[in-house]
This record gives sequence, structure tokens and C-alpha cells, in this order.
Amino acid sequence: MKIGISACLTGDKVRYDGTDKRNSELLKILKEHELIKICPEMTAGFPVPRESLEIRNGRVYSSSDEDITKKLNEGAHKCLKMIQDCDFVVLKEKSPSCGVHLIYDGTFSGKPIEGHGLFTRLCLENGIPVYSENDIEEIKRKTAGT
Repeated sequence: MKIGISACLTGDKVRYDGTDKRNSELLKILKEHELIKICPEMTAGFPVPRESLEIRNGRVYSSSDEDITKKLNEGAHKCLKMIQDCDFVVLKEKSPSCGVHLIYDGTFSGKPIEGHGLFTRLCLENGIPVYSENDIEEIKRKTAGT
């Protein structure tokens, strides 16, 4: 199988604070598959480190209150082209780009709410199945027998 995956989940230090969110359990499940690493923020040209980003009223803002929706949307569309022929994608929960079930509420207070990141919405609109790193059982079922 060909699987798109948030680069931070593979150990790439691409997060806003220069860290990663390597998920060894997930990588073990996916080890026999071709992984296409993506990061919409990096693809959009944002540096590491960078200001944190959150979604508020359908727009993406930096912690200094700059509306960066257009720039991030451009990165998301480039990433969509990269994973267009993937069987599914596994994305980082709570990210303003990749949140699958949860995103932060836009107040930069650390409060998660239900919602989709910008890239996740784009994937879903284009019929690409999306899972978060927390959907381990579903990912195991999806990759079983391949």
C-alpha cells in the first residue's frame, strides 16, 4: 500500500517548535508499506521553528494574529498532489493542517475542540480516507493482509 503520513509522525523535526511526534507503534504497523511524508506548513514555506497556528472561524491564524490561511492552503494543495494516489493518509491530531478529529479552538489556550485541519478537509473533499495517529486499530485493519 501507498500511505501518506504527517512527517512529524515519522520523526522529522518539522513541528512549529522544532520537535517531532515520532510514533513508533504506528511506524511498526506501516513498515511494509510505501510512506509519502508530508507537512503542509513546511510545504507552504513556513520555517522551523515558527509561530504556532490555530483555526478560528474557518481561518488559520498565527499566535501573533496574522491570517495565514491563503499561504497554508497553497501548501495543503501541493501536499494533496503528493498523496493523490495514496490508499489513505495518517495525520497528526490537533494540528491546524492535519487534525483529523480535533483541532485547537483558536484562542491559543491549549483547548482542543472537534474539527478538521485545513489539509484534512481537503483530503476528505477529494475522497482520500484520513486517519489520525490515534486510530491505530482502524489502521491495523486497513493494512491487514497486504
